[in-house]
Amino acid sequence: MTVLTKVRIAVQKRAAYLRLKNELASMPQDVAIDLGLFREDAAKIASKAIYG
Repeated sequence: MTVLTKVRIAVQKRAAYLRLKNELASMPQDVAIDLGLFREDAAKIASKAIYG
């Protein structure tokens, strides 16, 4: 894997992380409760989902 490929993958993962984090953080409170999530944990949940 070339350096350019690694950078491209890292940028794609970062973009996916930010999208997911923002979606989780902005979901309505009642939906979050139904899913058993705390919106305050959006960064932790998104990080685990994207980066493992």
